[in-house]
This record gives sequence, structure tokens and C-alpha cells, in this order.
Amino acid sequence: MMSRLKSWTSSPTDNAISKSSLLWGWAGLEFLETYRSPVADEADPLEMRIADATYAAEDVIESHIVDMIKLHQSTSIYRMTKIYSGGKASTSVGSNKPHQGLQKVIKNMALVKKEAMKITGVVVEAQLQRSVSASAGFSSRSSIVVGFDDVSLEIMDKLTNGQRNLQVIPIVGMGGIGKTTLAKHVYAQPLIQQHFDICAHATISQNFDTREILCELLSQANKRSKEELSNMSEAELGLALHKYLFRRRFLIVMDDMWSVDAWDEIQRFFPNNGNGSRVVVTTRQSKLSSQLNNNYCLPMKFLDEVSCWDLFSKSVFGEETCPLELEETGKKIVENCRGLPLAIVVVGGLLKKMEQTKGCWESIRKNSSSVVNSADEEFCLKILKISYNHLPVYLKPCFLYMGVFEEGRAVRVSTLVKLLVSEGFLKPITDKSLETTAKEYLNELVDRNLILVHELGSTGNIKFCKLHDLLRDLCCREAGKQGFYNVIGQHKFQGLNRQRCVVIPGGISKEEVHDALRSMPLARSFVFHSEEVVPLPDSELLRTLKAYDRDRSGSHHYLLDDLFEFVNSRYLAVGVHGVSKIPYSVNFLWNLHTLIIFHSTWVDAPYVWGMPQLRHLEFHKGDLYLHDPTNGNTVIMIKLQTLKRVNLSVCSRDTLTSLIPNIKKLEVTGGYLPNLSSMKKLESYRYWGYYAMLVFTFPYSLKKLSLGSDTSHWEVNEEMLEKIGALPLLQKLKLERAEFQEGMWQTREEEFPSLKFLELKWCLLKSWMTESSHFPLLEKLHLYGLRQLEEIPCEIGEISTLQSIHLEYCSESVVESAKAIAEEQEELQFRVVLLKTNQNLPLRSLASPNFLVEIDDF
Repeated sequence: MMSRLKSWTSSPTDNAISKSSLLWGWAGLEFLETYRSPVADEADPLEMRIADATYAAEDVIESHIVDMIKLHQSTSIYRMTKIYSGGKASTSVGSNKPHQGLQKVIKNMALVKKEAMKITGVVVEAQLQRSVSASAGFSSRSSIVVGFDDVSLEIMDKLTNGQRNLQVIPIVGMGGIGKTTLAKHVYAQPLIQQHFDICAHATISQNFDTREILCELLSQANKRSKEELSNMSEAELGLALHKYLFRRRFLIVMDDMWSVDAWDEIQRFFPNNGNGSRVVVTTRQSKLSSQLNNNYCLPMKFLDEVSCWDLFSKSVFGEETCPLELEETGKKIVENCRGLPLAIVVVGGLLKKMEQTKGCWESIRKNSSSVVNSADEEFCLKILKISYNHLPVYLKPCFLYMGVFEEGRAVRVSTLVKLLVSEGFLKPITDKSLETTAKEYLNELVDRNLILVHELGSTGNIKFCKLHDLLRDLCCREAGKQGFYNVIGQHKFQGLNRQRCVVIPGGISKEEVHDALRSMPLARSFVFHSEEVVPLPDSELLRTLKAYDRDRSGSHHYLLDDLFEFVNSRYLAVGVHGVSKIPYSVNFLWNLHTLIIFHSTWVDAPYVWGMPQLRHLEFHKGDLYLHDPTNGNTVIMIKLQTLKRVNLSVCSRDTLTSLIPNIKKLEVTGGYLPNLSSMKKLESYRYWGYYAMLVFTFPYSLKKLSLGSDTSHWEVNEEMLEKIGALPLLQKLKLERAEFQEGMWQTREEEFPSLKFLELKWCLLKSWMTESSHFPLLEKLHLYGLRQLEEIPCEIGEISTLQSIHLEYCSESVVESAKAIAEEQEELQFRVVLLKTNQNLPLRSLASPNFLVEIDDF
């Protein structure tokens, strides 16, 4: 909301809505964003009023902007450049109505703010007065321990390994993954109890009480009842605990810690006796674990398939075996738990009480996540929701938004970042782009173990993320309560003003979609997962339309003229048809941030240079032909960061670089840029076309570089390779169909100082000469279709940072040289894919634990 307010202050509005009114509203919203709800399980009525006040402000301001733009469209006198330079609007739209509407909203905000201030004071006082039951979490509910053999041995070794200094051992992972179960299991082992003179434990929780924790630990240490210690102050308890632990070897388990503040308050009472004392801390916060111990932590992993089934069987049948007729359905239920012990135990406990029939079990299988979160008085849901309740206000919408994606879906981070920016969830920070802020928010959710890393990119950044199914169910439940978004077919309709985001899942009939779109005319965001052709929503204030996904087959196809009627839009990702040119009407999209178009052929784009808010312009499958700007409709696009699949053959390339000074990602399919080095902020450059060999200079800011051609080979000479090798920040290099001069590549010292990923594909290369010091940071090497290469230099295997080598369709001699490296470097991982030929079949015998060989039928 804060980012949307900021954009309104520079919008094409007239004096009907004063900037001072906007700023006043901004100040009110800034306070309301700090409000912490005292309501734990249901939707907070005051939060709903805050949301309604926000929505009302949106409606008043953006309706006025849209009305003004449409008036200028209809009279054909609208000029975006004039508006952005302060030109006055027509007097016919300068009525007092928008001002009155906004004043009404501001008054309502003031009332909500006043009520929120009262509640905030009560919440703070209640939290200060709340006492922690310091051992309840650690001692409650009996636990079945399965799949923890290796990690138990690892923790026990850390506890007893002879290191004499006091050590902190963090155990970190998402809620329900078994941190407390593991800590309890190890704590109770006779070996551990005998090794330490004193063993004590306490549950910390979010609103910790230092005195209560000290009292609990001292009571367990000196075997005195807590009643006997009730008259002692916090300082007296701490001093007594320190005195009792002094010169004794102790083990303290601090379960469920949420902040370093709790550690700072208590750790000063733990003496470093130099006798092998230990403190074990369980936490959901990865950042906290690194604050406690920079050198070691135990990250909990999901259970494997065998352990999941073992835990499930013991939860349902005890020592008995699962009946054969239920085994197939049971394993599907377990699979739906996605390796989370808490989910398996809860669903197992539910099935234990139910009739043991296939029909009963099938009913559970069909809706596992929702059933697990509802079972046992919502025990599982309450455990997981603690993490959500502990989130700062600015992270909650980002977390909830993950629920708009389908269950089990891996979400591309670059797509998610663009959506978070366009939805306005991010608070603008001076000298920091909204994209950077979005990535920081996502990283924080990963650190809190709410979002899972699904796949890392070639340079180590998070490429795909996902939610555990139970956390996604939590997102959908909370979103439904708050009216944050509406999933058609799942959520109840909550009134016209409440439905701002609509999710259209797969399997929904056209009639349901039509009815939903008609009933929610004020919806701002539409996310399509349905493969059915969905009509465009009838929402003139639409902000986000996601109807194309690069990671999914298929796309909804629309006419650009229809799409560009949504003049308030910030994010459009769509497939289009029946178009050869982006129309002039694109300039009326005054606040468009992201335009992603899927089209099978080429499209002319002569009118994109009048869009000052545009940040990302991507074309998929076809080519987007850029033209020189037309007179009177040109702005320097300082916010533009991404241009993808653009053809520069019909535009003045010297002029182009001056129009996009802050471009970070550029993908060119035709033409070339002779002065690429002038793009000082360019981080990723991909050129796929005939002129690849003409690019001789690159900016030193480059981190990713891809050069190639889909059809013919192109010559890469020694001079170009030297210039590429000299790029100080380059982390990823891909060369396709490159013909190396005389078939040789000889690298040199001090080249490729930052390179982590190298891919050579269908290149004409016979001899490669290098040293391990020439690629000091290389982690991954991909070689594809190198039929002429004689061997991989053995020096490659000596690179200390190298993790894996991937070969596809390479020569037999290359595979054999890779095997020689694998035998010398057993920690390296190799994957070899070969065509199914009589010559290649014997190579299958080279397979070993670190050398995977696959035969492709092609």
C-alpha cells in the first residue's frame, strides 16, 4: 500500500486531489501498518476496518485518475509527457468530488488510528504481563521418534566430543519438523544424563519471561520447587543459577527461541567452565541460529519416504503392520504430508480413531492438508500459525500471497518479485529498488523457515521457492478470513469491497468463472491457473492480470487493444493473438510496471518509449522489434530494468543506450549494440543471433553472459575471450555454437576471477588448455554436444570450489577423461547423458556412486 501511495503522488492527477491530502493519508497508513492484532484465531474486525480504509483510498484516487485518462483518450488531446511534466488537466475533471471522497476516507482513517492506539497499548501491557510456562512445550505430548538416527548421533557427538569451551548448538527448521522431538530424545539418553552433572530445559516462546525461565532452570538444577524460589528477584535467580552451574558440567536445552534478545537476557548466567558444558537451542529462525553459533548449526530436513511410512505406521497401528488393502492409500496420504513429521503424526492420530476402511482413508487422502490442519482441535494449524503471528506486519502480505499459487507448485522467484512489486506490498526505501526489497523480504521468510528453497540457480541465488502444503493451507485460511484474496470454488464471497484479488484455479467451469467475475467488479488482481479460456474481467481499476506463466504450457490469448483498456494496470502477463504491432494505447497505462507478452511470431513496438514507470518488458517465444522513439513521445526510461527478446535491427542503437541508462537484464535476438560497455548497470546480457561475434566490449558490471546462435556457428577469437575473462564480476558464462579459433582455447592467469558456472554447448573445440588457478571459483561445468573435444583437462578436477560436472552427448574420450577425474576427486558429482548407440552402451559400466550415467533414446 505504501508503494502505491507513493506512485499516486507522481500520478497524472489534477488539483482535485491535493498532494498534501495524499501525504496526510500516507502518514496515517504508516501508523496503521505497525498495528499488531490481539486476535489470534479469527479475523480481527479492526484489521478489516484498516483494510477497508485502504481500499477506499485506492478507489477514490485511482477512479479519479482513470476517469481523467479516459476523458483525454476520448477527446484525443491526452499527452502523457505533458501530464508528467506538470501539464494541467481539463477543467471538467477538476471537480471537488474526489477531494471530498478522500477527506471522508482520511477522517475514517483517523478514527481507526485512534482505536488502534488504544488496542496497541492494551496488547503491549498484556504481553508484558504474560508468563511463559517454561517447560510445557518441552514436556507435553508423547513423541514417536523415527528417522532421527543420524542427526541424533551428530548432536550427541557435539555434546560429548571433548571440546572444553562452552558451546551453543542450534537446531533449526520450520514448525513441526521435529526440532523439539529430537532435543527431547537426545536429552533423555542415559549417556547424556550421565555425561553431564546438571541437565535442565526450558521453553522460551515468543513473549518470554526472563524471571520465569531462570526460575525453571534453577529449580531443575538444584532440585528445589519453584514455590521455594517464588520470592527471589530476577537478578537473585540469575546469580543463584550462575553460582550453582559454576565448575559443574551442565547441559541446558532452550526450546523454541524466537529472538536473540532472549539469549542475551539469559546467557550471561551460564558460566564458561572450560569443562565441556553445552547449550542446545531449538529455533525456527535461521538467522538466529547463525547469531548463536557462526560455525555450526543442525538444519532439520524433511523425512525420507521410508521414515515417513515408518512414522505413519507406528502412529496408526503401533507395533502392528498396516493391512495390505490400506497400504496403497496410506502411502498416498503420507506422500501428501511432504515429509513433515507433525503432519504425519496428526493424520496418523486421526486415522487411528477412524474406521479402518479404504473408503474412510480415501476421504482423508483427497483433502489431506485441510484435514490435518483441522484435526485434533487444530493442533497442527496452531503450531504453524505461531510462525505467522510472529511475522512483522510488512512480511504478512508477502507470505499470504504465496497461497495464490497452486499446491505443491515451485514458484520462480523473479516472477514472484515482479508480482510483489506490482501489488504494492513493499514499503519504498531510499536508495533501494523495490525489487531488492522484495528479495530481502523473501530471504527473510526463508530464514524464518516459512518459505522453502526449491532450487538454486547456477550462481547460488534462489531460483525457485515453494510452500509446504500445510503452510499453503494456512495461507488460504488466513486469506479467506481477511478477504485478502478469493480462490474461486474455495472461499466464500465477502462483499464487493472485500475481494481485491481473485484466483482462478484449474478445474473450474466457465460458468463459475463468469459468475465470479460479475460479482467482483472492484477486484484489482486476477491470477489464472485454469487452462480454460477465461474472459477478461470487467474491472476498470484492474492492477494485476497474470494469465501467462513461462514455466507452464499454454496461455490465454487476448487482443492487445482489449488489454490496454486497463489503464490502471501495473502487471500484465498474457498471451496475445492477431497482432503485429503494440498499439499507441499502451502509453495510456500510466503506472504499468511489468509487461510480459507471449506471442509465437514477431511484433513491432514503436510506442513503448512513453512509459516512465515501466520496469520490465519481456517477450516470450517471438521477437519484439524496437523502433526509434517518435517525436514528442519520448522519456528516458530510468526505471526500466529488463528488456527480453528484443530485436534491434530497425532502431538506432546509439540512441537506445541513452534511453535505458539503468537496464540490468538485456536479451537481444537481432541487430547489435556497438557501445554495450556504456551500460554501466547491466548485469545480465544474452545475445542470440548472427552478430554475436561483433560484440567486442562488455561493461564491467556484467554478472551473466550468454552468446550464441540457434542455427550457424560463429567465430569466437582470442581477443574476445580475453575481454570476457577480464570481466571482474562475471559469475555465469554460456557459449553456444561458438567456433574457437583453430579449435583451441588456452586460458590465462587472473582470468575469470568470479566465474561460478560455465556452459559450452555445440561448440567447435578440440583442445582445451587450462590450470586450476584460471577458474578459482568455478562450481559447475556443463558441456553439451562437444563431439570434437579430446578431453576435459585434468586440472579442472583440481579446482577446490568445483561441485559438479554435467556432460550431455559428448565424445567418448571426454566421458573417459571425466571418469578419470571422478576417480581422483570422489567428492565431485558427475552426470553423463549419452545417446543410445552401440558405441556408447559400454560406457554404462563407468557408473559409480559419484558418476551417474544415463542412456537417452532421444
